[in-house]
Amino acid sequence: MLQSLYNSLSGLFGFTKSLDTISNNISNMNTPGFRGSDSFFENVMDGDGTRVVGTGLRLGEGQIEQTGNDTDVAVQGEGLFILNDPSGVTYYSRAGQFTFDPTGNLVDTVSGYNVQGIDSSGNLGNINITSLRTLPAAATTTVNMVGNLSGNDTSVPVTGITIYDAQGTAHTFSVAMTRTATSQAGSWTATITDDQGATVGSGEIRFDQTGAIEAGFNTVTASDVLGGKSQALTFNFGTPGSISGATELPGTPSGLTAKVQDGHPVIGIATETFDQNGILQLTYSDGEKKTGPQLALASFADESSLQALNARLFSQPPNQKAVIGRPNSGDFGQIIGGSLEMSNVDLTQELADMIVIQRGYQASSHAMTISSDMLQQLYDSTRSE
Repeated sequence: MLQSLYNSLSGLFGFTKSLDTISNNISNMNTPGFRGSDSFFENVMDGDGTRVVGTGLRLGEGQIEQTGNDTDVAVQGEGLFILNDPSGVTYYSRAGQFTFDPTGNLVDTVSGYNVQGIDSSGNLGNINITSLRTLPAAATTTVNMVGNLSGNDTSVPVTGITIYDAQGTAHTFSVAMTRTATSQAGSWTATITDDQGATVGSGEIRFDQTGAIEAGFNTVTASDVLGGKSQALTFNFGTPGSISGATELPGTPSGLTAKVQDGHPVIGIATETFDQNGILQLTYSDGEKKTGPQLALASFADESSLQALNARLFSQPPNQKAVIGRPNSGDFGQIIGGSLEMSNVDLTQELADMIVIQRGYQASSHAMTISSDMLQQLYDSTRSE
């Protein structure tokens, strides 16, 4: 009779601990990358009741949701992100809620720990974009001249041509096209001036009878001192025999324009996203694209043994070694950029489990009450004698 009392008490303890697990699952159902847990019971030998021997992680994936944040990432498939704290201790997580800190390192937004990338040799290291945050200034070397020169005009000006020096400073050049007073049909003189009005280059441009540019007369070279350095410029009027550049077509009005081929000031990043292979894709404000570091992923032989910590982190299971790899290769899943994996907690299942626990608790409590009543009856019968 006393044993039934203790058995019921162990049931109350067990169901209470199991309810703790369920309540923790429910409270974290909106925590990105959270893995729900289940309580494991075992019977105690010789009819001594039950006890909770531990909890195990649920390994099913949570729903992936778009966040609109370019540096958020989710793993679709197997793999854990690798994080290092300032002392070098390694942690793992499914919550890819990342951002770049002021030093250029990719960090977890909650813990602040550095996200690890993998290089071409398979070595781990911080993902840092300090050297990629801007494109250095580049000097202009080529200007393409496109459009028609009418045979009815004697001069055609082209103004507002923006030229960049090696420091990225803009300068405004002009090209004056003047019909050459010679017997040569289709001959023009191109005079190039800088923003100080100084002539920095000139040359003859000549068209054939079809209006296409002639070989040997399709470019003019200019030279100027810009930003304290000598800078050479080529004004390209097109490919000889082609009408894709400058032309002299009869019956067509003048409409010559200049298109700067290269050169720019210091340019910053416009967008930064991760592709399905976990490689950082950078797009700059001028449209230029570059690739950056690649995310690293880890896996374990028995991920249910991961030790859950705060800040959505896991520590390495005892006596297991992490397998390191690249996203979308081998057994590792692909990366979904601009998204987060949410908790894998199923609220409906949790509520159903809660009902079972409540009924079990009630039954154990009732059994304890009956045991108590029986003991009371025994005590009363003994006392009456």
